[in-house]
Amino acid sequence: MLAAFVPIWALTGVGYLAGRTRVLGPAAVDVLGRFVFYVAMPAALLDTLTRQPVGGTAARSVAAFAAATVLIGGAGFAAARWVFRRPLEEQAIAGMASGYVNAANLGVPVAVRVTGDASLIAVVLLIQTAILTPIILATLDVATAEDPAGRWRRLLTVPLRSPVMLSCVTGVLLGASGPHLPRLVADAVALLGRAAVPTALVALGLSLVPRELPGGEPRRPAEVVLSVLLKSVVQPAVCWVLAGPVLGLHGAALLGAVLCAALPTAQNTFVFARAYDVDGTFARDVIVASTALSMATLTIAATLLR
Repeated sequence: MLAAFVPIWALTGVGYLAGRTRVLGPAAVDVLGRFVFYVAMPAALLDTLTRQPVGGTAARSVAAFAAATVLIGGAGFAAARWVFRRPLEEQAIAGMASGYVNAANLGVPVAVRVTGDASLIAVVLLIQTAILTPIILATLDVATAEDPAGRWRRLLTVPLRSPVMLSCVTGVLLGASGPHLPRLVADAVALLGRAAVPTALVALGLSLVPRELPGGEPRRPAEVVLSVLLKSVVQPAVCWVLAGPVLGLHGAALLGAVLCAALPTAQNTFVFARAYDVDGTFARDVIVASTALSMATLTIAATLLR
């Protein structure tokens, strides 16, 4: 099992070294990130889902993951509200940091390399893009009172503006209904999709290089530590309880659910924080720490549940 993770962490390390040495230039993390999000990852998901339809077992795996996400994200939100006394916009970011997983840049590579099936992580992407993202953005909009007139228009069009979301929906529909892409189109999509995993991992490594943030407010270490523990330790543990003893999953279905829950905090947490002028140092620190810790937690979970 360890051998499956070696290429994942090796390519992430390559990206980190490239970022530290700046060999790819200052815009590399943004350019590669956009390439993954808008081009390669949608192609990879479309190719996978048309060949591997989502089945009934996946529904229970998704239910366990979704319940764990709501519980742990809610715990992070509640801690920021009642323990650390943060304002609403920072409560939203804290909840997101505790439960919103890096399903694209790391989730898809882990699914492909470890389980050989990316259909579950595709559904996780659907849930996060179509349900969680609008809720988080609505909370941030309410907290910052930014452009109230255009709020609902932006929220309703979030899924339509996400190529990952569109590719997931298309792939799920094609996989369930039976028709296949034309051979020439399918070959081009598959070829482009093969670039997704290595590029996403290099982009992930690039994103871990610390960047100076203007006006960053120092956070108490307890806040970062709590969010990292909730995300990297408590969320996969809760998901295991829900998926195994409660829903009776085992084997690949149980492994897939727990691996999804053990993924680190998504980079979108930092993106949303900066977009709404919320202190980005907290989101950045949680992302970096949870990603580093996930090297251990993902490997341990996969070894124990394999």
